[in-house]
Amino acid sequence: MATVQIVMAQINTLVGDIPGNTQRVIEATRAASAQHGADLVIFPELTLTGYPPEDLLLRPSLCDRIDAALASLVAAELPCAVLLGYPRRMGGRLFNMAGLLQDGRIVAEYAKQKLPNYQVFDEQRYFVAGNSPCLVEIAGIRAAITVCEDIWHPDPVVQAVEAGAQLMLNLNASPVHLGKMESRRETVAQHAAANQLPIVYVNSVGGQDELVFDGGSFAVDAEGEVQVQAQRYEEQMVPVAVELQEQQVRLLAGDRAPDLERLEEVYNALVLGVRDYVNKNGFKGVVLGLSGGIDSALTLAIAVDALGPERVEAVMMPFRYTSDMSKNDAEDEANRLGVNYQVISIEPMFDAFMSALSGEFAGTARDTTEENLQARCRGVVLMAISNKKGFMVLTTGNKSEMAVGYATLYGDMVGGFNALKDVPKTMVFELSRYRNSISEVIPENVITRPPSAELAPDQKDEDSLPPYDILDRILYLYVERDMSANAIIAEGFEAEDVQRVVRLIDLNEYKRRQAAVGVRITERGFGRDRRYPITNGWKAGV
Repeated sequence: MATVQIVMAQINTLVGDIPGNTQRVIEATRAASAQHGADLVIFPELTLTGYPPEDLLLRPSLCDRIDAALASLVAAELPCAVLLGYPRRMGGRLFNMAGLLQDGRIVAEYAKQKLPNYQVFDEQRYFVAGNSPCLVEIAGIRAAITVCEDIWHPDPVVQAVEAGAQLMLNLNASPVHLGKMESRRETVAQHAAANQLPIVYVNSVGGQDELVFDGGSFAVDAEGEVQVQAQRYEEQMVPVAVELQEQQVRLLAGDRAPDLERLEEVYNALVLGVRDYVNKNGFKGVVLGLSGGIDSALTLAIAVDALGPERVEAVMMPFRYTSDMSKNDAEDEANRLGVNYQVISIEPMFDAFMSALSGEFAGTARDTTEENLQARCRGVVLMAISNKKGFMVLTTGNKSEMAVGYATLYGDMVGGFNALKDVPKTMVFELSRYRNSISEVIPENVITRPPSAELAPDQKDEDSLPPYDILDRILYLYVERDMSANAIIAEGFEAEDVQRVVRLIDLNEYKRRQAAVGVRITERGFGRDRRYPITNGWKAGV
């Protein structure tokens, strides 16, 4: 009774870098063979292009590049079998394919049958669905190949079992959101137990624009029990040992990484999202405005954890309304994290703008225009530093602010990436506490003081918004659960609060269209998930 060694290759690819991703496959396969004696190495969905390749799939040269990559893999004389994903055009139609390379040739290919077209997925724009199972033999074991969404439906699994599968291999590029890991394991376990079929689930890892792939590859036995699980949020090669006993495949217990707590999971996603966006796009580092408030404080901590303090610059840009407390807190945090810290007053530039605009503003009362001008002065400063030093600007607004438009276009919204874009304000406080539980980098005063934009005397966020615990619950119901205003009011919220918040969300779609991309952690982020028309006459009451 021989043991078959399958290695789950949880790798971080770069979308569009087909030659680089091909080289990663070659190096990982050789390492898996040398370190684990692999008989088969399994890579994620669309390994060669990275996921999601979006309209790169429409480029005329795509097929030639994929053919060249597959030829390179065949020519590499790999020491064991390799299962990986790639797009493949056949008969004029493009398929989301998984192929098995064995003995110096491609011995089998499987076309993904279930093409997701919801939330962040739009595979039906590009691919044609397959309709047939694919069984391959690995050291005497009949293994079925499936790809990602296939495992969320019963048909491909039943189809494979009826074709004689003893083991299922599932290639994935599954982005994370809160609760996703539990859903994956529950779904895979149900299929395994219902069909008495061990399943190996291999996921990609890394950040790609707003999406973060969290890894967490795992293998369940025929009863649906997890026997092996990879770490989340990091690259890893994890062996899975299987045995064939009287025509039944037995999956042996192996390494199982511990599960993550909710806040640990979110924080890791934010760090990985920032790290990969900055590094994959070739920025030297990041610069951000450090206001003394909690959003910029948490963003700074994430940036340092992602890139190291030497690649992070924080700039305090005080104005006449900036309190001494804010100045002191900002300096304190910058010192705790060891970043390059500068203080640049916006007072002279604000005065210059006001002087230049004096004729236009003559006879008008002071209003939010002057407040927005302060924010825009800060945006100009940060972008100037970015241009000069090659540092990307990190914006610091949270999901609650992005939802209701509590942000200034071309001001505090200026930047290339936003770590907190999908993080509600109440979770910002939770994450700050979590980060301080590791090491206290955010001053306590920053967490406990009432949030304020400090664009006017004695200003507080709740002067113009409902308390954040109420606001965030309304946002969740309206944005993530698509409930109408009337339905939310029926849940016990004040009608005035609901109608005001819903109106602000709808009015500020134009701002969100111009906002920086940011990490997605919920099931409904402001990005690929939620595509609302800016100009529309929809009434949100019902």
